[in-house]
Amino acid sequence: MVREVLIWLYLIFFKFQFNLFKWLPLKQKITFIVSFSQNSLFIYEELKRRKVPLKIVFLCEPSCYEDVKDRIDGDALLLKNQNVFKMAKGIYHLATSKFIIIDNYFAFLSTVKFKDEAQCIQLWHAAGAIKTFGFRDHSIKSRTNSANRRFTKVYQRFHKIVVGSDLMASIFMEAFKLTEDHIIRTGIPRTDFFYQINEQEKRKKEWMHSHPFLKNKKVILYAPTFRDGNVKHFESILDINYLYHSLGEEYVILIKLHPTVQEKLDFDYDLYKGFIYDFSYYKDVNDILLITDYLITDYSSIPYEFSLLGKPMIFYPFDLEQYEIERGLWGKYEDLVPGPVVFNTEQMVYVIKENKFDLNRVKEFSNIWNKYSEGYSSKNLVDYLCRKLD
Repeated sequence: MVREVLIWLYLIFFKFQFNLFKWLPLKQKITFIVSFSQNSLFIYEELKRRKVPLKIVFLCEPSCYEDVKDRIDGDALLLKNQNVFKMAKGIYHLATSKFIIIDNYFAFLSTVKFKDEAQCIQLWHAAGAIKTFGFRDHSIKSRTNSANRRFTKVYQRFHKIVVGSDLMASIFMEAFKLTEDHIIRTGIPRTDFFYQINEQEKRKKEWMHSHPFLKNKKVILYAPTFRDGNVKHFESILDINYLYHSLGEEYVILIKLHPTVQEKLDFDYDLYKGFIYDFSYYKDVNDILLITDYLITDYSSIPYEFSLLGKPMIFYPFDLEQYEIERGLWGKYEDLVPGPVVFNTEQMVYVIKENKFDLNRVKEFSNIWNKYSEGYSSKNLVDYLCRKLD
């Protein structure tokens, strides 16, 4: 109840400020509202390369603020700021922008009504989906009526949604109760990186130079998603001791927790020195995927990008039964993922050592989910913006 009151007060302030600034004329301006920086930064680079006559503003969640601020020439502001004047500046940009590109659910959208000439584009932070969201998220049953009304209003603010596949288009339409005319099939901008061969080779060389412990080792990336209600600390049942004694000579394991998880996994890293490393701090997961030989994950969206590299994946949903009940999945788990499903560390080691992978299945998975992500997604979306600008 206290949380709902605080949200209500915040939204009242936001609505008042937005309606005040809405009296001002729209500017030739694009405002990115970001919780994950990659997609928006690819669009930013394309806009700058083509010298599109738009002022560019970023409103950032704290998790990506420093990354964005260091990589752009222009305004980068914290989305939620204790300084009322700086917060008002962000709302001013939102109210006076021709284009607003967002990458997540943001509650303040429920309080605003954009001008007819403005367009709000949802550039979702994931290229595909295993876990349900929106109106299909099982947690909707535990929300208050006011929260559910707020969610509905937020989804109604999306004029367009960017997708990389027809399957993801269907998921968005079901999750947000929107229609086909809301969909833009341009592909997902950050996947352009996986078609830039020269840039990939350059990044791999840089990585091997700065991380010499990876040389002559096979790299396993463990990248689980977060669990709802537990973003402070991620609990895993990986048997690191078994992995170390089974794979320690040939392999290294890199841990990459979801950005929302605030504390690292509780391992004795010194005990397994030279075998396991925490890379949760590293912002650009694309770089890590390049040098990864095997991906281990659960309900994360990482497989959709990783499949473009055609490499093996293992799926480790150790809490599958509970997760299906509490969060929900878009289908039978084994049918949704393009690799072996394991439920303990021993099975994981067996799959790796015996090479129990079907890379044709990975290719088919990529063809479905990355249908429109063919290396020109940033260009395609900027083409769309330029047509609307004209």
